[in-house]
Amino acid sequence: MNQILFIKTSLSDEQSNSNKLASELIAKFKQQTNASVVTRDVAKHPLPHLTQQEMAAWMTPQDERNAQQQDLANISDTLVQELKDSDTIVVAIPMYNFGVPSTFKAWVDRIARAGVTFSYTENGPVGLLTNKKVIIVAARGGMYKGTEKDSQTQFLKDFFSFIGLTDVRFIYAEGLNMPGADLSLAAAQSEIESFAV
Repeated sequence: MNQILFIKTSLSDEQSNSNKLASELIAKFKQQTNASVVTRDVAKHPLPHLTQQEMAAWMTPQDERNAQQQDLANISDTLVQELKDSDTIVVAIPMYNFGVPSTFKAWVDRIARAGVTFSYTENGPVGLLTNKKVIIVAARGGMYKGTEKDSQTQFLKDFFSFIGLTDVRFIYAEGLNMPGADLSLAAAQSEIESFAV
């Protein structure tokens, strides 16, 4: 059985191109495998910015946390467990001002935890998560893939590899605010149709 963690990040909800395309990909997976889906919509249900107080709660032994610290630690613990329980992670992500949505960055900040999803060693950090596929469905208004202005791709590769997930693949839909947007969407949909599960 393939458990999919579907992370939505777009402010446009169901009108979002990244959400629509990622949903098509997940529907394909469900046709081909016995897949279950857990959806985490960080735009509809945004996480607050990470605080020092919340980080301190993680570092406090569980049996020593007060009620407030336990509530704060539970936020990250829940997100990490969703990730650990999943075989495939599908991230639907638009580009906002040359970067990832801030709500997704708030998710990232709660996933990257020393001793939980990575550890520091004498040779540097080592990711603790393995045997998971990550598929990024990236929708952009302009054309950025392969250029210096595509800060998303390297950031996403670096983050997921940092926690041990190196099988990261991308499906791009670009130029969606430019002439020919329909062709770009059609090309992304064609890629999804031929995507190997």
